[in-house]
Amino acid sequence: MIHPTAIVHSSARLAADVNVGAYSIIGEHVEIGAGTRIGPHVVITGHTRIGEGNRVFQFCSLGEEPQDKKYAGEPTRLEIGDYNVIREFCTFNCGTAQDVGITRLGDHNWIMAYVHIAHDCQVGNHTIFANNATLAGHVHIGDYAILGGFTGVHQFCRVGAHVITGIASVVRQDIPPFITVAGNPLAPFGINSEGLKRRGYSPEALSALKRAYKTLYKSGLSLADAQAAIAAEAQTQAELAPLAEFLASAGRGIVR
Repeated sequence: MIHPTAIVHSSARLAADVNVGAYSIIGEHVEIGAGTRIGPHVVITGHTRIGEGNRVFQFCSLGEEPQDKKYAGEPTRLEIGDYNVIREFCTFNCGTAQDVGITRLGDHNWIMAYVHIAHDCQVGNHTIFANNATLAGHVHIGDYAILGGFTGVHQFCRVGAHVITGIASVVRQDIPPFITVAGNPLAPFGINSEGLKRRGYSPEALSALKRAYKTLYKSGLSLADAQAAIAAEAQTQAELAPLAEFLASAGRGIVR
């Protein structure tokens, strides 16, 4: 299943049914799980592990050194989970010693063309990144988040679960879970109602999230008071717990 023009290092570990396309290069410390298909002209290097059932399209670069001047050749890693689709010209870098040392992409993610995931990013499961979405270093993306095309996320920002960003959004602060945002400067536009309905959220849960959104963005309360009100509400509304926990640990401040 390896094209004769591909170069696969003798120490690389590939499951028996991995498919490697023409002119691709697989490095010494790479591990690729069962059922994964690597297209032509793909370079996979560094200490990179790719799980099962992934599809990597042509001209991707996975596991290359981080674009960080402090990097001094440490054996940091890139870990990609299972059943991801990674389209053309994507670039994912390994981590750095200044963070956890691992860049991670979870399972069942849909990553469109020209996406960049920088060093030490932590991406969850079931996300969608539209074309040219770009993550700077140390960014965290929650499950089911959707990044619109040309969305740019500043280093150390966190994007909560079920967030959706509009095209060309510029993210300089944390985005709480469940929120729809767009623009530059970035602004909130309510909760991601359609996405949440598709994922089985009940009308009662949606109503609770809408009330929490109004508390956070429409009530005139200070951030601290809005956070306290949502935390109190979360004691009896379990669906608000992820939002309350996110607000309690926001590092760069939140989009507001």
